[in-house]
Amino acid sequence: MPDHTMTIDGRAVAAERDFGVVNPATGEVADRAPDATREQLDAAMESALAALPAWRRDEQARVKALHAAADVLFARSEEIGRIITLEQGKPLADATMEVVGAGVWLKYFADLELPREVIQDDDRAFVEVVRRPMGVVAAITPWNYPLLLAIWKLAPALRAGNTMVLKPSPFTPLSSLRLGEVLREVLPPGVLNVVSGGDDLGAWMTGHPVPRKISFTGSVATGKRVAQAAAPDLKRVTLELGGNDPAILLDDADPAAVADKLFAAAFQNNGQVCSAIKRVYVPESLYADVVEALAAKARSVKVGDGMAEGVQYGPVNNKPQFERVNELVAEAIAGGARAAAGGRPIDGPGYFFEPTILADVEDGTRIVDEEQFGPALPVVRYRDLEEALNRANGTHFGLSGSVWSADPERAAEVAARLDAGTVWANTHLALAPHQPFGGFKWSGVGVENGPWGLYGFTELQVVHRAKG
Repeated sequence: MPDHTMTIDGRAVAAERDFGVVNPATGEVADRAPDATREQLDAAMESALAALPAWRRDEQARVKALHAAADVLFARSEEIGRIITLEQGKPLADATMEVVGAGVWLKYFADLELPREVIQDDDRAFVEVVRRPMGVVAAITPWNYPLLLAIWKLAPALRAGNTMVLKPSPFTPLSSLRLGEVLREVLPPGVLNVVSGGDDLGAWMTGHPVPRKISFTGSVATGKRVAQAAAPDLKRVTLELGGNDPAILLDDADPAAVADKLFAAAFQNNGQVCSAIKRVYVPESLYADVVEALAAKARSVKVGDGMAEGVQYGPVNNKPQFERVNELVAEAIAGGARAAAGGRPIDGPGYFFEPTILADVEDGTRIVDEEQFGPALPVVRYRDLEEALNRANGTHFGLSGSVWSADPERAAEVAARLDAGTVWANTHLALAPHQPFGGFKWSGVGVENGPWGLYGFTELQVVHRAKG
């Protein structure tokens, strides 16, 4: 049997075919993953459906199981972290912390209550509103945080009493397959099924008659296709899609004080974060200083194989994304932008790109208008704050954004005018299990995390008991 197996009905399942998983630090196939058939997907769905009645009945068993699942991840964080680094590319310390973070999310949702709300209690009737699980959830996850974003779905879905069939990205299937393997120890058969494969498998899942909910994280284009596939069966959807997050510096910001924070929030996970800073708007009076401070930071960081000691940033995860980043940067430079730092792929094997700061770039350039999702940051000058806000909001995206000022109150007031699901004042990428996360406009439908994320995996039911 191959090293990596799917999990269906609590058992290890191989496949007739497999596919290669590339290590982005080398550009070479480093391992292989099973390629599920339609019949295996059917088996996974039927298993999840069969496990549903017992799982949703016993709330205390669910709480206990989620705590146990978190403890398994804590105990195996370095082991699974190495798998993430192999397939995703991020430094091992970051990958290990991703696994630890997944455990933290599990603990949070394990202890989150599902309230019963009494809306009438009088001589005529006792009426409650309760939250019931939806049924089987189909979860489709991306390659940037393959384990953590799987848990963002798994933890609330299972806590609410649903069962799940999980499909990871074909670029990063190994950590999710390992998740299914290690959680066989603590979850009843059928509660979590993990299948791997390509785009065909995702299409089979979204059109499958069993799931009542689809939770998807990925691109806007694919999210629209998921919504279309869900519509004929009226499946519920949560779609966490792309972002083109602006950061606006006000005229009293201190470039030296904010540059490191801006850089960290733009280049976390090598820029491969949906809510990372994707474009920075800077007043003319501060522009040169901000560009140089960001460029100095970009030139100072260590890029390399995530398994190597001291590496801060790894490769771009996959060849198509690497080529996209290269194309956007090259097109901007050809159009008159200046690479204050970086601007080119790094020679050698793997999908490495220099941390890039682009100056003298304007709205209307693709790298400003689109989501680059990689290690390249455009810095755009502005003269008038109203103009900057209009440009920041003038996009189909609306995931998050931030405003930076020496006056925290002023920063918060301006941030509240951004059209985004999350806005920050003097910080960015401050995410937590209790904080809802979702987007406006094309950045998504619904939210994840917090009680709101938990409620997204439930249906409201009114229980009306007549008196007398």
